[in-house]
Amino acid sequence: MKKSLLLASAIFLATAGTAQAQFTDGWSGEASLTGSKTTGNTETTDLGLGLKLNKETDVWRHKFKALADFGRVSGVNNKQRFSLGYQIDRDLNERTYVYGNADYFNDDFGAFQQGYFLGGGLGYKAILPEPVSWNLEGGLGYRSQETQDPVPPALLPLSETNNELALRAFSDFDWILNENVSAYNDTEIIWSSSDTYIWNEIGITATLAGNLAARASFRIDTHSDVPVGTEKTDTVTRFGIVYTLLLLLLSD
Repeated sequence: MKKSLLLASAIFLATAGTAQAQFTDGWSGEASLTGSKTTGNTETTDLGLGLKLNKETDVWRHKFKALADFGRVSGVNNKQRFSLGYQIDRDLNERTYVYGNADYFNDDFGAFQQGYFLGGGLGYKAILPEPVSWNLEGGLGYRSQETQDPVPPALLPLSETNNELALRAFSDFDWILNENVSAYNDTEIIWSSSDTYIWNEIGITATLAGNLAARASFRIDTHSDVPVGTEKTDTVTRFGIVYTLLLLLLSD
């Protein structure tokens, strides 16, 4: 567990340091430290580290995210999950844009131990900001998922990997309630012949002081087809602290 935490912290700080060095090119974002309660394939209280970065120009947008979650019960690790994601958008007009996205995860205790998705599609700004914004996306991609090895391995077949085309739909809803409080509700659906994956996360953020804020969120992840002995649904309730990384501009 200690080695895992040190590794995650090193990745987190190294990525944050790289992002900080690039802020002069227009990057901004947030770093978060959370405690969470997980149910489903694991029953535990977890520690989470998160990083989100954004860069926007006239017609281009870049979005990067990284998350690491760890759980431990009675001296034994029962959750260790890493995920990375990157998306690039290109506006076609005020409301319509095209995008390309890539996501990767590694999960030691979920239904699937690792996987990735590469795809692209069309986005539509159903409601323009602010204080409310709502983006809808749909497209096609390539998905790979590897199931967990059974325990004990002699009773069931070993893990298998599914590589296939998949359809993706995404909803991104944000609402600025006032200058100190905001809320969001994000939903993603990835469908393929072997499995349909749906997740939804709803959260609220309140400014505490300066760049520091508190956030509470609830997330549910569901797979339609999972290996024998694993749960289809996991839920995560998170409470944490968020630090806004301000955009730095240096004059020539």
